This record gives sequence, C-alpha cells and structure tokens, in this order.
Amino acid sequence: MAPLRAALYQGPGGVPESVDAALAGFEEAARRAAEGGARLLVTAELSLTGYAVGDRLAALAEEADGPSARRVAEIAARYGIAIVYGYPERDGTAVHNAARLIGPDGAPLANYRKTHLFGDFERSAFTAGDTPVVQADVDGVRIGLLICYDVEFPEAVRAHALGGTQLLVVPTALMRPYEFVPRTLVPARAYESQLHLAYANRCGAEGDYHFAGLSCLVGPDGAVRARAGTGEELVFADVDPALIDAARAETPYLADRRPELYRALG
Repeated sequence: MAPLRAALYQGPGGVPESVDAALAGFEEAARRAAEGGARLLVTAELSLTGYAVGDRLAALAEEADGPSARRVAEIAARYGIAIVYGYPERDGTAVHNAARLIGPDGAPLANYRKTHLFGDFERSAFTAGDTPVVQADVDGVRIGLLICYDVEFPEAVRAHALGGTQLLVVPTALMRPYEFVPRTLVPARAYESQLHLAYANRCGAEGDYHFAGLSCLVGPDGAVRARAGTGEELVFADVDPALIDAARAETPYLADRRPELYRALG
C-alpha cells in the first residue's frame, strides 16, 4: 500500500471575521496542500468558527450536513484532497464539539463528537459525545478521529489501535503552557499504541487563550515526521502503513497485553 501524504494546517489564533473567512482559509490551505502532493488536509479544533466565540457559539453551530459542510465538500472535490475540520455541531438542542472528515471526492466520510470535554467553558458549552472510535478510509488508510483533550487519555488512543486505526487525526486547540503535550505526550501515545498520529493545533492569541502551535505528525515508532513551530504553518509528512507492522513486530505491546488484569481499572 502506498503511503498517504498528509498536510497539517496550523492556523492563526483569533476568531474568524465570519465562517466565510474561515472557509476561504480552508480553500487556500487545501490548494497549497494539494500542490504539495497531499491527499489529506487536517485543520484545528473548531477551525470553522474559532475557539473563543463565547455567546456566538449557539448561532454558529450547524448540523453535521449543514451549509458549511457542503462548502467544505466543494473545496475537497475541487482540489482532490480529503479535509478534516472542527466545528460546533448542532443536534436538536445539543451542541457538540465535533470534527468532520470529507473525502477527496467531496463525500462525507465521518463525523466525531469530542468525548472528553476540557475545562469549565467546554463543559458548559458542549454535550460530550459517546462514540469512542469513529473511522473512515482514505486511499486505503484507515483514519480515526479524536479531538484535543481526548488524546491525553491513553485508553482513547488504545481503543483506536485495537479497532484498526492506522492514522489517528487529532484537531486541537492546545494552549500555553502545555507544550509538553505535543512535545512528549503525543509521541508517547503514537509509540505505545503503534499508530500514526496527526496533531493539528492553532497558534497565536484568541481572546484570553494563547495557543501553543507545535503541530506534529508522529510515526508508530514515536519518531516525529513533521513538526510545526509556533506560527502559522503548513507541514507535510507521509503516512506509511507498513511502518505499523514493523513497529508492532519490534515491540509487540498489543499482542502482549493482558486485558484480564485491567478490568478493575474501569
């Protein structure tokens, strides 16, 4: 199986002037990513609206197949690139912190709702999702979705590894001073569950939040294949499924597990 080339767009902080402005940013990133040979573009958590939207959240929330989803699908099809983006999803009276995967032909492939909400803002603004593993295939690579804080729970990543995820995509809005997450924890998660992990953060300031940047794509051996700095950036890396088999043969964590010993952990 040929490697899948992925691009991570580390967008600037600040709430977009409008959803139209965010979509224009998606289009420019998709164009540049496609020109660089990528078949997958990953953007940050709530990249459609911005993170610190306050009272505007309810007005900005859309259904999963709403008008913005259709416009992202048009961008994906125009450039022949799959796109992961974050947005507030409305489902009846509930609003979820969600990430959506659109295929390179514009077809909707997956929609994930953040299961671990971080801090008072998220717990008051969003309803947590209850589906831990959401997946879809792009060019034969099984892609799974988590969002930001989710990846800090080893159980969430291990569930993806056991479920066959080869590339775990994590849109995020990580703030300072938690730079140890992309520098240390994310590589450890990729290594201990032996899968590829794409972590796409924001950068700069947005309201009272100061985002850490440091987006990265890490291989199943824990090696960082691509790393952004602290400013706006588009970084590329190849996701080779063969490396997963090699890593699991070298250190067989999954095969050597003894789950009967862990049941008391809950």
